[in-house]
Amino acid sequence: MPYAAKHLVQPPSRDEVDQLAGATVVEFGTPWCGHCQRAQPLIEGALKDRADVAHVKVEDGPGQRLGRTFGVKLWPTLVFLKDGKEVDRLVRPQLAADVQQALQAVA
Repeated sequence: MPYAAKHLVQPPSRDEVDQLAGATVVEFGTPWCGHCQRAQPLIEGALKDRADVAHVKVEDGPGQRLGRTFGVKLWPTLVFLKDGKEVDRLVRPQLAADVQQALQAVA
């Protein structure tokens, strides 16, 4: 499941995220966030040929608990998971190479 262009309508629970098998990138942000919009080409480029990495795009904000359980404070925040365990994190990535390097930690 490569790059997801849209946020999930219903975000998963923390228990569901913790039980994910394999490599996963959980992206926290909003559709209207300028930092999130600027990061999309970097994220998409890094994930475009990575069918082995699931991309879960979660809209964050007030009342959204999943982001709080991960301590998200700025958008976008990318949490890189391997078998449900966090192995790396990027906040407001600036370079595609940063995203690709973090992917190496989960692949």
